[in-house]
Amino acid sequence: MEDVVSESVVSLRGVRAELGSRPVLRGIDLTVRRGEVVALLGANGSGKSTAVRSVIGQVAVSAGEIEIFGVPRRRFRDWHRVGYVPQRTTAAGGVPATVTEIVASGRLSRARFGMLRKADHAAVRRALELVGMADRAKDSVNALSGGQHQRVLIARALACEPELLIMDEPMAGVDLASQEVLAATLRDQVAQGTSVLLVLHELGPLEPLIDRAVVLRDGCVLHDGPPPQAVGQHALPGHDHVHPHAAHDAEPLRTGLLS
Repeated sequence: MEDVVSESVVSLRGVRAELGSRPVLRGIDLTVRRGEVVALLGANGSGKSTAVRSVIGQVAVSAGEIEIFGVPRRRFRDWHRVGYVPQRTTAAGGVPATVTEIVASGRLSRARFGMLRKADHAAVRRALELVGMADRAKDSVNALSGGQHQRVLIARALACEPELLIMDEPMAGVDLASQEVLAATLRDQVAQGTSVLLVLHELGPLEPLIDRAVVLRDGCVLHDGPPPQAVGQHALPGHDHVHPHAAHDAEPLRTGLLS
């Protein structure tokens, strides 16, 4: 049992990355173990979003090693085990699609030959129910509020029934009602054993779920430990809801995790 608890789901060792010529990650070490909820905190430009995007392969690393479920990222192929929620502010509006179509796109990594089967459609319906959006299934995503749009992005990630959920500012710009829905949804996933790595602007309603907080400053790990200590000992100035390098970080709403 001890081996299962300590099993590494995500591991970054000595990871360095640049955006253009600017160093963003300066040799960070970070581990998420099975069943853990780890929050990345830090001021704007500290490297939070770059760190999570390096895990899923959207940012190239110049040094260090990244492993996912014990497999080097460059050889990792089981992306159906990973759900990714990008920043809503960079995840593209204006997509001519229904709520169901967007959520179903998150299931394609499990679909056979790109065709959704009965079990896939059932998973899409469950994901919509989890985030309280089943009644908007046929609506255009362009008709949704910011909070509802965020729920759809989370449902898209949950549709593949991931073992690891990676979320970049899931609460940013979201109304209180949606924050409570999202916190309850995440609580349910954690109770089922899902591991979570998320970037947060502030701990907020998710604080009770968080096992560890990792504070980044200038691309280095400043703190790795209990969340209250992270907030109490390290001021986190300069937060915004949009990453300062949005031009580099912008990620369009895609039909699959790495498509």
